[in-house]
Amino acid sequence: MYVGTTFIETYLSDCDTRHMASAEAVGGGSLFALAPGKGIFAHREPKGVLHAYVALNKPKAWIDGLDPSDPVTALARIAEEFDGWAPELTALITDAETKPVHRVLHTLPADHRWERIPGVTLLGDAAHLMIPSGEGANLAMLDGAELGRAIAAHPGDVEAALAKYEEDLFPRSAAAAKQAEEMQKVLFGDSAPQSLLDFFATHRPGT
Repeated sequence: MYVGTTFIETYLSDCDTRHMASAEAVGGGSLFALAPGKGIFAHREPKGVLHAYVALNKPKAWIDGLDPSDPVTALARIAEEFDGWAPELTALITDAETKPVHRVLHTLPADHRWERIPGVTLLGDAAHLMIPSGEGANLAMLDGAELGRAIAAHPGDVEAALAKYEEDLFPRSAAAAKQAEEMQKVLFGDSAPQSLLDFFATHRPGT
């Protein structure tokens, strides 16, 4: 299921010389510039590269209408969605030095599960088709550890091990997917960017 949000990925190189205003806006770490239904994210990478993601909550047909083989036109159309934003932010779109890469987000329902199939199970991204939330690698490693634990606890009975693994996997997956959905609302909901500020304020150490 398409969730309505697409990330368009761009890169700018030699940023401290060629893209000084954007580099200053991003600073030494990461940038979040948000509004309801859209946003610009950027962070520094080695060798003076700015890596940006432009998020747009648009119908799939609108996204499909962007022609990646004509990057100048595509990036200009994307930048129009940020009319009136600071030029050092929109330059992360218009000054891109590579063709824009579309990352269309799809998800399954948070409570999705499958019927037990003998000899087969899923882990990692294959088991968690959900909105990106920064937890993908953590979930994959945890899945692997839990699958290993289940196999070790049921020597000689792989089916029992897989059944136990999936019994624990499904509620874990559902909880992570629901948290990802909530983060989507924080980033692009009607209260953005205040919702993100409130999130940071209530998730500080010691609060």
